[in-house]
Amino acid sequence: MLNKFLAHIQSEIAQLSYGEKPKELYEPISYLMKLGGKRLRPALTLMAYNLFKEDWETATKPALAIEVFHNFTLMHDDIMDEAPLRRGKATVHEKWNRDVAILSGDVMLVAAYELLSEVPDARFKQVLKRFNRTAAEVCEGQQYDMNFATRNNVTEAEYIEMIRLKTSVLLGFALELGGMAANQDVVVTNQLFEIGENLGIGFQLKDDMLDVYGDPEKFGKQVGGDIIENKKTWLMLKAIEKSKGKPEEKELKEWIDKKVFNSEKKVAAVTDIYNRLGIHELAEAEMNIYFKKGFDGIDGFPVAEERKTMLREFGKYLLKRDR
Repeated sequence: MLNKFLAHIQSEIAQLSYGEKPKELYEPISYLMKLGGKRLRPALTLMAYNLFKEDWETATKPALAIEVFHNFTLMHDDIMDEAPLRRGKATVHEKWNRDVAILSGDVMLVAAYELLSEVPDARFKQVLKRFNRTAAEVCEGQQYDMNFATRNNVTEAEYIEMIRLKTSVLLGFALELGGMAANQDVVVTNQLFEIGENLGIGFQLKDDMLDVYGDPEKFGKQVGGDIIENKKTWLMLKAIEKSKGKPEEKELKEWIDKKVFNSEKKVAAVTDIYNRLGIHELAEAEMNIYFKKGFDGIDGFPVAEERKTMLREFGKYLLKRDR
């Protein structure tokens, strides 16, 4: 069934029309949307709707709104990060230019609202309010992430809150939206949001681990990128904490402070420090806390067990994924 959802989403994305002229405004949107991606968020919306009703296709356009919004954030994030590549292809600001990427991203946000308006009229005000709050939180998370780059005293709790805002609230809203589209009450939709929020934090912690320990052939991007950039991931913050008063403290600081270095050597050296400090095991334990909360939420969710099977399997996929 999940593959059916994903195939349906992919087909519908291919048929989306954002506008025609001027082509410099609309072509970048189609270009970015055709680059692919996991399509996890719209799948969650359809999955949540299908917990209650069989006609899940009716939730397609609201589900696509989540995907268009997500890609809008990626387009603007790439500008801020000055990233040359997105999914192995030139980013929009590289292929066109920065101004085009900003403006095309703005149109994507408008398109997301248009798709979102396809929810039942009786729930539109509630959906709009929740989407606006979620969109603002994603921006808050991005700002915290940028703030962390110039701070040396970031705590683990701050990092978890940052990824909750930047990544997991949108996964939570994707599930919540499916419940709202299926006309469920606020108690139920809140439960769906919490499930997605916890799975989302676990998902990002898994991503952080894959960045260090993933197979580059499967992961799809450079392994060790976070180490090269001195990104304050949970693993880095825990390594700084656990190395206090140990030989690894000086080693780690030297690699963080180096301005000129061989990337491969830095990744190998910092990964070795992580291994000596047991960081991988600690990160896995932290990740499992949030996945367990998500699975507990699924277990206690008030629908028949057989209707929850796909959501539970989806959570297991996020936990076990290697890319």
